[in-house]
Amino acid sequence: MAEYEPSPWEPIAEHVEQYLSTGGEEGGIWMDAPCIVLESTGAKSGNTRRTPLIRVRVGDSYVVIGSMGGAPTNPAWVHNLRANTGVAVYDMADRHELLAREAEGDEKAALWAEATKVWPDYDAYQASTDRVIPLFVCEPA
Repeated sequence: MAEYEPSPWEPIAEHVEQYLSTGGEEGGIWMDAPCIVLESTGAKSGNTRRTPLIRVRVGDSYVVIGSMGGAPTNPAWVHNLRANTGVAVYDMADRHELLAREAEGDEKAALWAEATKVWPDYDAYQASTDRVIPLFVCEPA
């Protein structure tokens, strides 16, 4: 198993630690929205990385949005998913091993609409950046 490398940004590392140590009882809600922790493999390091994200569940799949608040660049985990599609999603005390794929076109539009029901700010984030914010579907193999 790859070595776990916590986020260099302390608030993210603390959120992940709190979430995982309590099965999501602490850190499972962020700004009134449900959260998951996405576990990916670093594209360059090969280390295990964990990131708290807004929980968007569609059927048996999770939708994750690489918004980073509308920043001009993608979050690091986007590069990880493009390089290594095997991921895990911690949803409260449950861990799901899934495969990630990037959605585009009509599928992306439909899933984006689902995501904005949970976190309406995704539209504002897209409006505030020139990059196309990526959306991934994490689904059972």
